[in-house]
Amino acid sequence: MVVHIQDEQEVANFKFFWQRWGRWLFAVLVILALSYLGYILYQGHLRSNNEKAAGVFETFVTQAQENNLEGSKKALMQLQKEYPDTMNTVQATLMMAGTAFDNGKYDEAIQHLHWVKSRQDSELLQTIVAQRLATVYLQQNKFPEALKALDVQVDNQYKPTLLETKGDILQAQKKNADAVAAYQQALNLLPKENVQREIIQMKIYTLN
Repeated sequence: MVVHIQDEQEVANFKFFWQRWGRWLFAVLVILALSYLGYILYQGHLRSNNEKAAGVFETFVTQAQENNLEGSKKALMQLQKEYPDTMNTVQATLMMAGTAFDNGKYDEAIQHLHWVKSRQDSELLQTIVAQRLATVYLQQNKFPEALKALDVQVDNQYKPTLLETKGDILQAQKKNADAVAAYQQALNLLPKENVQREIIQMKIYTLN
């Protein structure tokens, strides 16, 4: 009998709890379920986008290998329009920037690099874009623009690349002392086993 009474009390307590809080718990469970479903669908969407972008990127590479500039540009435009957030699009845009630079189309190269810069927050990509932008401006003898391009906030592991490029720009301006200082800053941040140290040390040696 005591057990039966306790069971009835527990049922009554559960009914009271559910009447008071049940709908809120149900709402929370629904929200969690929808959030999880949304996450799964989003991940599936990303995978699908990446697979589709990979196909267009393959077309881009094929056209580039065949020196079909119009074909590769068309593929790049499709990547940028339909799959702007994929790494395939970033890679294709950087490759097209390199092609434009090699062909002396510096403004076009700058346009491609700014496209990546405005859409990617990765410090590695920001460093790559900054270094390449500075190189393009340096080729145009636009020294203030080249130095400004290097003004990005990145972790110390990426700074040597920017500092070395800064040294190159200063050296081109015949500011040898400032160039050496920039190269030395780069050396101070590079690990001792890094092979780039020898190149930078050679640059310093030629200026002393």
